Amino acid sequence: MDALELLLNRTSALKLTEPGPNASELDQIFRSALRAPDHGRLRPWRFVVIPSDKRERYGELMSELLHLRTPDATPEMLAGERDKALRAPLIIIAAARVKDHPKIPEVEQVLSAGAAVQNIMLTAEAIGYRAMWRTGAPAYDARVKKMLGLDDTDVIAGIVYLGTRAGGSSPAVRPLPADFVSTWAG
Repeated sequence: MDALELLLNRTSALKLTEPGPNASELDQIFRSALRAPDHGRLRPWRFVVIPSDKRERYGELMSELLHLRTPDATPEMLAGERDKALRAPLIIIAAARVKDHPKIPEVEQVLSAGAAVQNIMLTAEAIGYRAMWRTGAPAYDARVKKMLGLDDTDVIAGIVYLGTRAGGSSPAVRPLPADFVSTWAG
């Protein structure tokens, strides 16, 4: 796939199904993630893979944690949280392991993890898969981080769902550069 075409036409999938990337394709995806910009070569990236056969257990834990965060959550809310784990055949949690550094602030390390997520999404699409990038309350829950083997100080940059497109794309209207770009007049 042509790189410029990919960048200009990439869309998020609305629904994903089997198959997901195999081990070799996942290696390619992670190799591209590790090419993200990284000020100071801190290598802040951490990735946790939820394989297809672990999604139900992951969903159960996410539902339990929702119940702890929101004790009055309805059964429908708990089921919805549990079902998120079944959105795609493979889930990657991308985080920044933030290091205290005199010249490189936390925001740059988190942005690097975000750039790694973008590389994951672009590579997935380039090799024939699609992705959805989500976060939500679980990304900010210390218990979720602990469950995933992350440190309290790690920042979850994205929960990435990977698989084969089943249906359409996000119907978002594509903005024009003129609406977001200005030229500094000095």
